[in-house]
Amino acid sequence: MREWHIAGDRRLPIGERTLVMGILNVTPDSFSDGGEFFSLDKAIAHAGQMIAEGADIIDVGGESTRPGGAAIVSAAEELARVLPVIEELAKRFPVPISVDTTKASVARAALAAGAMIVNDISGLRFEPEIADEVAKSDAGLVLMHSRGTAGALHGLEPVADIIQEVTSSLGSSIEIAESRGVKAESIVIDPGIGFGKSQEQNIELIAKLDQIVAAFPDLPLLIGTSRKSFLGRLLADENGDPAPVEQRLHASLATMTAAILKGAQMVRVHDVKAAMETFRVVDVLKVIKSRSLEVPR
Repeated sequence: MREWHIAGDRRLPIGERTLVMGILNVTPDSFSDGGEFFSLDKAIAHAGQMIAEGADIIDVGGESTRPGGAAIVSAAEELARVLPVIEELAKRFPVPISVDTTKASVARAALAAGAMIVNDISGLRFEPEIADEVAKSDAGLVLMHSRGTAGALHGLEPVADIIQEVTSSLGSSIEIAESRGVKAESIVIDPGIGFGKSQEQNIELIAKLDQIVAAFPDLPLLIGTSRKSFLGRLLADENGDPAPVEQRLHASLATMTAAILKGAQMVRVHDVKAAMETFRVVDVLKVIKSRSLEVPR
């Protein structure tokens, strides 16, 4: 059984079952739940609920990356949002905390406050120094594929071959991380659904996710499709209006199921209870499928 090394001797088993990362946005403008958990008390209560429902990790983010979102927040503002939450969560719960940031200074302070994982949506493109902070803390690192500059991660012209683009870019991110001292066993990859991809390419990545998995056989893969806008467009009504965020749960679970059956070992979600119930069934199907593929001796 493989393990994901996070923070010293802490380990998370990979492959035993699908791991669930619960999303905790402490921002006023996230696309899905902007402002809903912006206060400390509400954030802690929601994290506690997700943990009670079975979340393996709580991912705390202080800057929205939604399409058409507000301008980039300063490191000081981001720290003011996430640090009190991380400190309180670390005191109250044993579940590992992840900080969703692209800033090395935020990563450093969050790790010192009790976070065990850094989730970098830029894949170290914006601030490679994040890898230095991860290496010094012996923390976990999620490297996500994205395109574009900070504040302009969406609306780009699509590349010709998204599978090749994601594979090549993630390979570069991994090289940077390891060159700065991050252990391979501490790295998880994420293809970055919704970041710099067309509608068709988001769907293609999920359908062909096994190709990304095969390109990085020694690294666990995290997928995040929860409530994303491409699902809203898939569920558009007869007038072509996308389904609102609160009506994307079933589509989210469908894409996550497809991703798990294609090799994803971790999923980042808003709706933990529904995800846990879904993945209990999907994991059984994966076991049966793997047995049927075994070559008789």
